[in-house]
Amino acid sequence: MLDWLYTAISFVMKSWHSLFSSVLDPAGGITWALSIMFLVVTVRLILFPLFVKQVKSQRAMQELQPEIAKLRKQYGSDRQGMSQAMMALQKERGVNPLAGCLPVLPQMPVFLSLFHVLRRLAPGKEGLYSWSDHLTDQAARAELFGAPISASFNMSGPKADALLAVTGGYTNIRAVAAVLIVIMCCTTFFTQKQIMKRSGPVEGQAATVQRLMLYGMPLSLLFSGFFFPIGVLLYWTTNNLWTLGQQFFILRKMPPPGSPAAQAKAAAEKPAIDPRTLAPKPGAKPVRAKAGRPAGASAASTIAPAAAPAAPPETGASADADGASPADTGPGKGDQRAAARGKRKRR
Repeated sequence: MLDWLYTAISFVMKSWHSLFSSVLDPAGGITWALSIMFLVVTVRLILFPLFVKQVKSQRAMQELQPEIAKLRKQYGSDRQGMSQAMMALQKERGVNPLAGCLPVLPQMPVFLSLFHVLRRLAPGKEGLYSWSDHLTDQAARAELFGAPISASFNMSGPKADALLAVTGGYTNIRAVAAVLIVIMCCTTFFTQKQIMKRSGPVEGQAATVQRLMLYGMPLSLLFSGFFFPIGVLLYWTTNNLWTLGQQFFILRKMPPPGSPAAQAKAAAEKPAIDPRTLAPKPGAKPVRAKAGRPAGASAASTIAPAAAPAAPPETGASADADGASPADTGPGKGDQRAAARGKRKRR
């Protein structure tokens, strides 16, 4: 039923093996190890657009969290109404929650197909899935640091007898497998940590699922890895390393909303203000307020005396105080003296 998928995976490995065989030993373990590693590269490059959609979907869901919180308060225990309102909100904003699973779903068939192909490899086996008999036997005997890539930490049956006859014992097989299992579990843990960082803070059931994935996946791989062929362990480790690098790149380019990195990026993208645009234009006289009083009060004090009405003419003692004689108190003399006093006040 899945022979077409097994054949496709085998064809990609055979193509990379042919390429590396032009510069390396075709029967060498490093040649077949590179074929498996570049199988990962091929799959992940094909799935990269789906990964970008996954990140954008997660960002969109994070931006909807405030509105989702309002819906929870509005509907309370009405789960059906809450579900319908959520679907309407996601449809309105063009958010697809299933987009977060897009890169993971295609990778599982690839992993299972590689596991199936490597598990069936054995010395003297007939050609598998577009491979010739010679190529199949060569892949089964190819050793990475003294361990065949088709061997597992625990083996049984005719395949185990054939591989142990080639290597002379479990020593190299279990040493290489144990190192790859530890690296696979560690890279899986750090990958999950990075996924949590990428998705941002979550609460409730989602936080519980994240913690379960963070510790549960490495522990499950620690036990199941003893039954994986060395080639599958190499595939999983390479896949984790690719994911770490890819997520590091995405986190730098698209940091989670509200994170310090996102705030720093938003500040860096703001247009810089040229201080020269704030300076007065050439020839323009800058307006400066007098020291000790606000600009509005200064202007008012300058205008007020000019708008004040002329004082009525003074006679008697006030005239003598200005140095004018009583003889100067004729028609129009008082107006002239009031104007003179206004000028002195303005000075």
